[in-house]
Amino acid sequence: MSHYEERLEEDLRRIRERIAAMAGRVAGAVKDAVHALQTGNHKLAAATILADHPINRTMREIDRLCHGFIAVHLPSAGHLRLLSSAIRANIGLERIGDYAVTIARISEQLSAPPQGAMARELERIANASQLMLRQAIGAFDNLNPEMARATMILEQEMESDLDTIYAELMDNPDRESVKELLAVYAVLTHLKRVADQAKNLCEETVFAVTGETKAPKVYDILFVDEDNSGLSQIAEAVARKTFPGSGSYSSGGRKPASALNAPMVRFLQERGFDLSAARPKPLDLTHQELVDKHVIVSLQGPVKGYIPQIPFHTTAVEWEVGSVPDGEDNSETTQRLEAVYREIAVQVRDLIETLRGENAP
Repeated sequence: MSHYEERLEEDLRRIRERIAAMAGRVAGAVKDAVHALQTGNHKLAAATILADHPINRTMREIDRLCHGFIAVHLPSAGHLRLLSSAIRANIGLERIGDYAVTIARISEQLSAPPQGAMARELERIANASQLMLRQAIGAFDNLNPEMARATMILEQEMESDLDTIYAELMDNPDRESVKELLAVYAVLTHLKRVADQAKNLCEETVFAVTGETKAPKVYDILFVDEDNSGLSQIAEAVARKTFPGSGSYSSGGRKPASALNAPMVRFLQERGFDLSAARPKPLDLTHQELVDKHVIVSLQGPVKGYIPQIPFHTTAVEWEVGSVPDGEDNSETTQRLEAVYREIAVQVRDLIETLRGENAP
């Protein structure tokens, strides 16, 4: 094998490895999203939603590798077919990741997991779809057309199952309202997809003409706790100083204290944080301000304890980081503040790097 052929095969191997890794993440996201829905596990739902950001970054990396391969090697015949399939598989996997996010967001909206016959149907369809996804990933990874053809048959059976479930829904005494609700939701969902694809087309047009790529997203993040005098103030200050280019940060409390925790203020000021303009604030957000939040982080209890109705596209995250000590400003207080501060700093870093990547500004 010539040096050129070795380079070509090595580049192909790298692409296939990236796709395999992305496929594993996507399959895991679907599994976690379904489990969160079935069990009412809102923490798992939030983790699944956040995990979509690394999946999207991997998708963009694979896209660059594929187009770079074409530019360098000018492939033909079998290699060109493989690259074309890899590009389409990459897009398909990214969309499946989006579906997992939607399932996870729906689970966050429900007050209780599905029950009865609908729960049984959910489990059956979820198992079938995940089996099909695993087999499809295996077929692509091993370039096995026989396995792929056998897997495609499963989709026809699932379509029949969904028709049966829809018919059962229509047997509901109030089936007209169910039917209308499903129809309206489907229309709204597809209209949103049209808008999303139109936006993507505009971004591709700008790139084709100017070479400009989409600017990285800046996330609007809200930190909440009981009185906004300590924990949420630390989180806001750490995020603002450590990752100023990655987000817009704010904090608030259910019942704002009259003043900030004095030892906490002293502790942060000694570490270069400016809290001169900080004051405890209430959670009196308008509906639109709440909708604009990408992530809401609670540092004391469930997010729904502060905001009962979380917007569909807002991710609710809960951290357990300890408590800010009250009382005397002594060495023991400083040690406890140091522990809380370090834990919050780690959680902030993990969150922002999940959203923006390891080199988040």
